[in-house]
Amino acid sequence: QVQLVESGGGLVQAGGSLSVSCSASGRTFSSYAMGWFRQAPGKEREFVAAISGSGGSKKYTESAKGRFTITRDNTKNTVYLQKNSLQPEDTAIYCCATFRDYYLSGYGYYSPRNYEYWGQGTQVTVSS
Repeated sequence: QVQLVESGGGLVQAGGSLSVSCSASGRTFSSYAMGWFRQAPGKEREFVAAISGSGGSKKYTESAKGRFTITRDNTKNTVYLQKNSLQPEDTAIYCCATFRDYYLSGYGYYSPRNYEYWGQGTQVTVSS
C-alpha cells in the first residue's frame, strides 16, 4: 500500500510558474508509474501527465506539452510537476496517483480508473 501527499500549491499570477510535489510513504514507490490529474470546479477529472517507474518514459496531455514537466526521484519517494506559463484555465486541484503498472504502455494512463492510490490534492489558483 502507498500513501501519497501533495504539496506546493498556491496562488500564482498568469504567466507565472509553480512546482507541485507528491511524496509517498512505503517501500513500493518505485514499482509504480505515477500520474498527475487535475479537477476544476464543476468539471471532470482530467489527465495531465504521467511518468514510468524508472522515469524513462513521460506522457503529457496536449495542453501541458511545452509548459509542464513531470519528474521523479525514487530515492526520495517523490514525483514532481513543474508548471510554467500558467493560465487561469490551469486553476484546479492537482492530485497524484499510482498507476497499475511499472510501465506506460498503450493509452491506459489517460484514465483515472487505471490508477490505484490517490493523494488528497493541492489547490493551484491562477489569477489573470
